[in-house]
Order: sequence, then C-alpha cells, then structure tokens
Amino acid sequence: MNKLELLRTFVRVSEMSSFTLAGESLGLPRSTVSEHVQSLEKLLGTRLLQRTTRKVQATQDGLALYERSKDLLAHMDEIEGLFRQDEASLAGRIRFDMPSIMARRYVMPRLPEFMARHPHLELEISSTDRRVDLLSEGFDCVVRVGAQPDQTVVARHVCDFEMFNCASPAYLQRYGVPQSIEDLAQHRLVHYVGALGSRSEGFLYEAQGKVHRVAMAGSVTVNSTDGYESACLGGFGLIQAPRVGMQPFIQSGELVAVLPQFTAPAMEVSLLYARQRHLPLRVRVFMEWLTQVIIEQTR
Repeated sequence: MNKLELLRTFVRVSEMSSFTLAGESLGLPRSTVSEHVQSLEKLLGTRLLQRTTRKVQATQDGLALYERSKDLLAHMDEIEGLFRQDEASLAGRIRFDMPSIMARRYVMPRLPEFMARHPHLELEISSTDRRVDLLSEGFDCVVRVGAQPDQTVVARHVCDFEMFNCASPAYLQRYGVPQSIEDLAQHRLVHYVGALGSRSEGFLYEAQGKVHRVAMAGSVTVNSTDGYESACLGGFGLIQAPRVGMQPFIQSGELVAVLPQFTAPAMEVSLLYARQRHLPLRVRVFMEWLTQVIIEQTR
C-alpha cells in the first residue's frame, strides 16, 4: 500500500479528530480510513491515535508524526508539480470555504472558466457565514471578511470592501431619512451577530481616526449575510454592508444609501491558509485566481 496515502489519511484524521469526517473529506469510506491508520500503526510499530466514543486524539507518537508528515506531504505535492509546464495538468483536491453571498454572486459564476483551465482538479466548496476552523476541518484555504485575530494561520490581504449604509424606500417612507447621528435615535437597525444570543455592535462609523458605536433599537437580529440583506429589503431597518454587495440594489432602487458621511470602517478581505513551509501548486494557482476574481468586484 502507498505509504504516502497512509500518511495523508492519518494527517486528515488528526486534523478533523474523526474517522468519519476525514473519510468524507478524502472521498473514502470510514472503514478504509480506519484500515489506513491501522496499517500505518502496524508499519511503524506504535499507536498513533487514541480512539474514544466521542473523539479521536493523537498520542504523543501521533503528534510527532503529524508535525513531520505535514512538511513531508507538502514537499511531495511541490515535487509532483515541479516539472509541470502546463497548468492544465494540475490534479488533486482543493477544499475551500467562503461567505455564502460571495460564493453565490461572484465566485460560482466564474468557476467554470477556472475548471476549464484545470480539468483534472476536484473542488470541495463550503459556503457558510460561520467561521470554520481551517485546520481541524481540513480546508486548504478560507476567505474571511473582517479582522483576523487568529495568529495560528497565515492571512494574505486581498482587498478592502468599502461600506454603505442602506435602507429600503418603504422603511424610509415610514421613519424618514436620517440626516445626522442624532437622528438614529428615532430609527431601527437590523442587528447582525456572529451567533444568536451574542450582542450586536450597533451602528458603527469612523470619524477623526476613531471608530464610534451608536446603540440602536431593532426588532430583527440575524446571523447570516442572506438574512441581513433580506431583512433590509423587507423594511426592518438600516444595515451597514459592503458597497460591492449593495450596489445592484442601489442601482435598481430597491435600497437607498443613507448617511454617506458616516460609514463604518472598510472591511478587510483575506485569504487564510495553514502555516506550513510549502503550499501545493494547485492551491497556489487557485488562490491567485480567487484573489483576482474578488479584486475585480471592487472596481
């Protein structure tokens, strides 16, 4: 049996702490994943994983092997693509995650052109507004919008999204058009939170180099960008969202820009990937393409 494949399986199980999830990400049955790990343990003469009813954890020997295996597998991916002159020959799987609206509006419509250039690649696409764990969930790269406090991964800056304040015509007809920060006391905000039950930041605006927060009333709280956009279109209050996403609604008249002099700080867009010595060529090529697609939306 191919020893590198055994190592790949072991690394994925270690990262995801699950035979089942590792199998799903590798396209293998759970039984095959288990066989791979058992074969590797037999080959090395040591127990690599501690199995319980709830979780799979690496032993001390498993942790040592995991750290070395990551570099070894990265080197092998690099060697495999070292002499390939034609990018169409790139092969393998790329697993990535991005916000749902970004995937639906900007990336998925352009994806056929990328796949036409690289027909032997396989893509696993996650589009969600929750913050996935890049390492434990086995992603090659992740698109994030907003500040990146995680120091355990590499964050490559892609661009900044300029922000808009928006409301629907029906909402403005009912509550009036705010002209100042003081007017916000008579208005409602659609509250966006990372997780339901957490506290909204309120209305944000930047002035004299500082970010200010204004607490506002609001009857609707959402935890997804689709819900945020829909609540605004439905007339439930003001929202603060990237211009790139709101511009089509502004142009169609479905939404109206308000308080343009009091906008939130621009939102940073980053590509995150694991801290390792080498990224496989297929991942680097995909990240360059994805970066270009995102940047083109800001022009």
